[in-house]
Amino acid sequence: MIVLGYESSCDETGVALVCTERGLLAHALHSQVAMHEAYGGVVPELASRDHIQRVLPLTDQTLNEAGLTLAQVDVVAYTAGPGLAGALLVGASVAQSVAWALGKPAIPVHHLEGHLLSPLLAEPAPEFPFVALLVSGGHTQLMRVDGVGRYELLGETLDDAAGEAFDKTAKLLGLGYPGGPALSRLAEQGDAQAYALPRPMLHSGDLDFSFSGLKTAVLTQVRKHEADGGVTEARRADLAAATEAAIVDVLASKALKAMRQTGLKQLVVAGGVGANRHLRQRLQTEISKLKGRVFFPPVALCTDNGAMIAFAAAQRLKAGLVDLAQSNSHAFTIRPRWALEDLAV
Repeated sequence: MIVLGYESSCDETGVALVCTERGLLAHALHSQVAMHEAYGGVVPELASRDHIQRVLPLTDQTLNEAGLTLAQVDVVAYTAGPGLAGALLVGASVAQSVAWALGKPAIPVHHLEGHLLSPLLAEPAPEFPFVALLVSGGHTQLMRVDGVGRYELLGETLDDAAGEAFDKTAKLLGLGYPGGPALSRLAEQGDAQAYALPRPMLHSGDLDFSFSGLKTAVLTQVRKHEADGGVTEARRADLAAATEAAIVDVLASKALKAMRQTGLKQLVVAGGVGANRHLRQRLQTEISKLKGRVFFPPVALCTDNGAMIAFAAAQRLKAGLVDLAQSNSHAFTIRPRWALEDLAV
């Protein structure tokens, strides 16, 4: 089966084609970073309007790359949530319209399930069961994954997610948007030991996270320096390095604890923060000591993309979790707030 997938939950427009037997055939992605940079963050109305402009040209590009026509598509998939309501509506309405015109079923996909399963696109790929560390945008969660649709929440953030901590700290340091990558680049020039920043909930005894206190600690240091001469470039680099080290310490510690607690030997890291070089290095080093393995999606698929949506739909089809007859109704809704564990079967 050929699955055409659409992703439009926030500030990336993604389109992809996946074959249930052969895997990823082609994908195209447009990032809105340059447009939102002037505002210091995502403007939902602008995001929705840009998705409208990009989605059909990206569809043509993806079909051309794969050497296929729309008539050869068997199923259309789209992100139904969570995400920005207006942005989700663009992808959902286009996907349902294409499916209706083709007389094919349309499948709603959970955005985080797309991230969760995306490391299966890598070589080598993990096998079920595994522990998953989801670090995408406003989400930081640890899940036990026993199969497609078989998810158990082990822990999650109680306030700010790791990605939000990166972005908010970057804003405090006067860095551009998106903040996470900018902070990581600046951290390369700094000394992570220069500031003793907190590691919230590092020793809480559970698998939950909290990052709001870290952001507050950075704000305190910034105000202190502003009062005694300003935040120099060297101080900014040191604060960036210390912040990154604190976030990586917490994420790695909790992920390792989850592996010991479950007895599983495979860890999957998915989401935009999964592209962080220091996090990757730390986890690879620590998990090798446990004689385990860690898996990441290809770096190009760490951010939001259509490939993960088409692939998640393909996996649900193969697992027999999709009612194709019901999917032919073309009635749809979006779910801006949608817990991943609601998909558990």
